[in-house]
Amino acid sequence: MASENVLTVDADNFQAQVLDSDVPVLVDFWAAWCGPCRMVAPVLDQLAEEMNGKIKIVKLNVDENQHLAIEHQVQSIPTFILFKGGAVADRTMGALPKAAFEKFINRHVEAA
Repeated sequence: MASENVLTVDADNFQAQVLDSDVPVLVDFWAAWCGPCRMVAPVLDQLAEEMNGKIKIVKLNVDENQHLAIEHQVQSIPTFILFKGGAVADRTMGALPKAAFEKFINRHVEAA
């Protein structure tokens, strides 16, 4: 489902992959039954490939990791939270077009 540039995170690797990351991380809080979540998956795959090295894009299944969704106050999906330096830098919700994701990400990612 995800490209080789989009990682799957869960409770076991969230700390290492997201909070301890050297680059900003966009976490896609999603579920398999969520239509809008499936709609944005190809866009996220594309962005992960294009922005590889500048940002990490990961997917977190809320059905399998409910405690992480609750901890990060995810009330609807898809929710996208951008972590930078181990802290929440920004968040947005809904199926966004690629240009909107780029604008959202670029507010927090330095140009290479």
